[in-house]
Amino acid sequence: MNLEKKDVLNVARLAGLALTEAEAERMTGEISSILDYVEALGKVSVPTEVANSDKGEGTLPARDIPAPFSRAGEALSLAPDAGGGFFRVPRILEEGR
Repeated sequence: MNLEKKDVLNVARLAGLALTEAEAERMTGEISSILDYVEALGKVSVPTEVANSDKGEGTLPARDIPAPFSRAGEALSLAPDAGGGFFRVPRILEEGR
């Protein structure tokens, strides 16, 4: 991917990071390599069927089957701060950013 240094500097500014020119150059190359790799992964063929040989029916489409998560209360009980069935986390972004 043809990533430009100005793009890296813009993302760094949005993230509240100060990069030197050398860091911006290095990050431009590294992030470009990562994006090229992700693009290559997008071209990989992934099987979307599962074998069903025990019933002699060949293959069936793979399905995600939603199921209730019965241990949600346990997970929330381990959280440092929870309430109303949700995890509470500290605000990390300032207003107007």
